[in-house]
Amino acid sequence: MLPQLARLREAALDFIFPPYCVGCGREGAFICPACRQSLPRIMPPVCPRCGRPQPSGVICPDCVRWQSAVDGIRSPFRFEGVMREAIHKLKYQNLRSMAAPLAGMLQEYLSANPLDFDILVPVPLHRKRLRERGYNQSRLLAQELGKLINIPVRDDVLVRRKHTPPQARTATIEERTHNIADAFACRDNRLGKSHVLLLDDVATSGTTLDACAAVLKANGAAAVWGLAMAREI
Repeated sequence: MLPQLARLREAALDFIFPPYCVGCGREGAFICPACRQSLPRIMPPVCPRCGRPQPSGVICPDCVRWQSAVDGIRSPFRFEGVMREAIHKLKYQNLRSMAAPLAGMLQEYLSANPLDFDILVPVPLHRKRLRERGYNQSRLLAQELGKLINIPVRDDVLVRRKHTPPQARTATIEERTHNIADAFACRDNRLGKSHVLLLDDVATSGTTLDACAAVLKANGAAAVWGLAMAREI
């Protein structure tokens, strides 16, 4: 669809079905200015590897013991409050239009906190979960972010070949690592020596992003950073 037609279609839909704030219910935007101002942000200093708040700004004790493949993980927000509600609406309630405003927040975050990448890769869903949900929320975020920052999105390289329980249902990082082991694969090494930004909606322990990074690097990627909309702290 041409950009002009797409904008007209969106304007018509907003007129017929105006968006309401997921935080306070106010009409006009999915996250109104007041609720956006109160979003639970992750502020520096953070651990340079996992991106969790770390008063000293050096590698945290957990990451000292973690032999990670991912170069680092960053998230603008904590997974709580209005941000949790927004992601749940996108992920479980088919509110796909939420991807655009969330991607706008990611653009703002990257403008203030630049990362070195030349390609966007969304964390894939297993085909069973994709059939159940009908879409991959991380792919929607990547597509919207790619438009805003003019970076190509490659969603045809990384695949999830193993259906696993959600990481949030596992209690420890060891369980999460075991849960995700051998879950991902690359179709080929078409990424070459790209610098990849892996995109996901929520990071818990970081093991999913790390498993993806290991596969991408094994197939030629020169560097892999992880970016999640929010993370559990």
